[in-house]
Amino acid sequence: MNPIQHGEVFVTDDGAETDLDLGHYERFIDESLTKNSNVTTGKIYWSVLQKERRGDYGGGTVQVIPHITNEIKSRFYRNFTSPETHIAIIEVGGTVGDIESQPFLESIRQFQHEVGHENAMLIHVTLIPYLKASGELKTKPTQASVKELQGMGIQPDVIVCRSEHELDQSLKDKIALFCNVPNSHVLQNLDVEYLYEAPLAMERENLAKVACECLNLPCPEPDLAEWNEMIENLKHPEREVKIALVGKYTQLHDAYISVVEALKHGGIPSRTTVDIQWVDSELIKPETADSLLGGVSGILVPGGFGVRGVDGKILAAQYARENKIPYLGLCLGMQVAIIEFARNVCGLNDAHSIELDPKTTHPVIALMPDQDEDGDIGGTLRLGSYPCVLDPESRAYRVYREETIQERHRHRYEVNNDYRAVLTENGLCLSGMSPDRRIVEMIEVPEHPWYVATQAHPELKSRPNRPHPLFQGFVEAALAAQKS
Repeated sequence: MNPIQHGEVFVTDDGAETDLDLGHYERFIDESLTKNSNVTTGKIYWSVLQKERRGDYGGGTVQVIPHITNEIKSRFYRNFTSPETHIAIIEVGGTVGDIESQPFLESIRQFQHEVGHENAMLIHVTLIPYLKASGELKTKPTQASVKELQGMGIQPDVIVCRSEHELDQSLKDKIALFCNVPNSHVLQNLDVEYLYEAPLAMERENLAKVACECLNLPCPEPDLAEWNEMIENLKHPEREVKIALVGKYTQLHDAYISVVEALKHGGIPSRTTVDIQWVDSELIKPETADSLLGGVSGILVPGGFGVRGVDGKILAAQYARENKIPYLGLCLGMQVAIIEFARNVCGLNDAHSIELDPKTTHPVIALMPDQDEDGDIGGTLRLGSYPCVLDPESRAYRVYREETIQERHRHRYEVNNDYRAVLTENGLCLSGMSPDRRIVEMIEVPEHPWYVATQAHPELKSRPNRPHPLFQGFVEAALAAQKS
């Protein structure tokens, strides 16, 4: 998936490549989701086609209704987590009126009809635009949207109104009247200064109380003490640190959304605002490195695919190592750190990855012997959560405070084991290994204040109330570098 079109590709523990929205869900609910938490049109149609080929439909004509809608509903009914799961929260993406979403909307109509209105509630999120010229909020788009839903047989139980400005009671009454919902079920969802304030804002709007009322459930008082404390630290920083994020998709910040959020999380415990300097790796040359990277207290090189911009990332890794600037490399960020170290410390002048330069005489990054070089690009990726055993003497161990960790991966190429000896002899520490010691998972430069890189994507597991240890440690190292 092209990051410029889709934004970040979020990866779950079980190896599903999903939309970045799933990352937001994980950060808000602090739960690890699975491949079953993400349903796409492609998955639905592929499943129906496979069933038809197997003869599951007895040769009958396959239609959108009932075959496609039944397949969609099967994802609602199935319990993928545990026997205790009783409530499913399901988002139907897109906009009312989209061609793509019509089978999904029909499915939720059928679903509510089948389980009973008391067992399924529908929340409709709408936009209340503000016309600056006349200084008024307009409810017509909401009315039109609900009317179209009603034409499909869907009656929202709750209407959540996205708005830049506060809705007065007369506007809520108007929406309730035209959209056929109780006044108390029209809730405003105002813009907030910080994303993580949204749950607190919706709690103030009594969303949980209204939802429990619709489903005839008790509504206990939530314990939001930890979340409130996190928001307090986020909103009242005491210091600021500047960190360069060196990537090639910098024109769309959503391509690195989990990295950005993990950096923010890393600063929350120390009440630090992370000022991200977006640096296009294609602009980094030997003559521009100082001007682009000279004023930062930390350098982060995230993942990526393809040769474009790689030379700039290699130079960024070199600049961080030689100037003792804290460095955190993620996935490709670890590979470019190894390439740079092999070239400039080990003397392997044309060291490279065979992905990026198949003719290199020193392929320090390569495919493992059991990988198929001719397979589909997606078919040979290492996806999902894998264990890593840390060196007890390493900085990584001191940060994680445990020997065996689990991190998520999304990559194809690995450190070439033929070059382990020359790398370690020249001072590189292979601080994290797979349990069978076949795969290098983490590296660091021991004499550097903070030079740590991982083959994984730790940003995917960071939470605002539970920052990832690597990001928290990196931000603290950048703070220390800034003071010195």
